[in-house]
Amino acid sequence: MASHSNKGKGIAEGSSQPQSQPQPQPHQPQSPPNPPALSRYESQKRRDWNTFCQYLRNQQPPVHISQCGSNHILDFLQYLDQFGKTKVHIHGCVFFGQVEPAGQCNCPLKQAWGSLDALIGRLRAAFEENGGLPERNPFAGGGIRVFLREVRDSQAKARGVPYKKRKKRKKRNPMKSHDGEDGTTGTSSSSNLAS
Repeated sequence: MASHSNKGKGIAEGSSQPQSQPQPQPHQPQSPPNPPALSRYESQKRRDWNTFCQYLRNQQPPVHISQCGSNHILDFLQYLDQFGKTKVHIHGCVFFGQVEPAGQCNCPLKQAWGSLDALIGRLRAAFEENGGLPERNPFAGGGIRVFLREVRDSQAKARGVPYKKRKKRKKRNPMKSHDGEDGTTGTSSSSNLAS
């Protein structure tokens, strides 16, 4: 069978042209492969963790993560309010409770509840990924959950939009018999049984 390849053709035909031999390459040290790119969530979680740890180091005196408690976390969340972009109307404001205020006011900008809730979720995961024990996770404490609930409720009232908890969908029970398309029920009668 004839080959369509030219590989080895010069040798088979007695060609006098020298064949090029692959030369061994000198050993070059290889750099370690680049780690896989982090997902957006993982990158944000790492940034949040580094920011929180830096916040603790900047405290007077500095606080180590192993000594961090819910009071440090609550202080951090309140510190973040200065960078917030959500207008939260105070009780004395004429726009308090209005869904779409008609004008401007001097009410403070704060972190939105959803942003704080997501932040705590990422920090909770990062704490455990960095060696923290789940049962000692300060981000999972009851005080943090109460704070987030209060922020959610107060922001909802200030905006005039009540927070509604989503109802969980009931799963259909596949074991229940349903009426057939022909109007019969899922039960069989003795007349349908083979004898």
